[in-house]
Amino acid sequence: MKPFGPDCPRTARRPGRRRSGTAFSLLEVMIAMALFFMAIFAILGLVSQNLRIARSLALGEIDIGTVAVELTLQTLTNRDMAEGTISGDFGDTYPGASWVANLYLVSSNAGAVSARGTPGGLYQADITITWPQNNLIKERQTSLLLYRPQLGSRVQTLVP
Repeated sequence: MKPFGPDCPRTARRPGRRRSGTAFSLLEVMIAMALFFMAIFAILGLVSQNLRIARSLALGEIDIGTVAVELTLQTLTNRDMAEGTISGDFGDTYPGASWVANLYLVSSNAGAVSARGTPGGLYQADITITWPQNNLIKERQTSLLLYRPQLGSRVQTLVP
């Protein structure tokens, strides 16, 4: 019977020859490195894309429409509102930002005055928004027209 194992003459080491399977070939190393770098570049691509999206979502310029909605609600609900200055801020949405609106009557509703003495009609609002950004105070200005119906007035009709 022929012996098997390390004592077997067929499996004995031959000097100058390498046993197969003991090391990686150059081709296997290059394939592994290619897969590794493909995975790394995919991850870096996702990270840079997420940073770009986060940067675009960062609060930048303040939208004038926010102030316009606030003024419209105030003109429709505040019965004592007349010409003058109204101011406010944006709370936690834009910390440190504030707005000021100067209101004045452009045209009244046929000269009628409500029971409280506040005319309805067309008002112009000159809005100024200020907010801090990069150790500077930025400012944005605009004007808009607001229509305020005559609240609380009673129109009398004459019957002949």
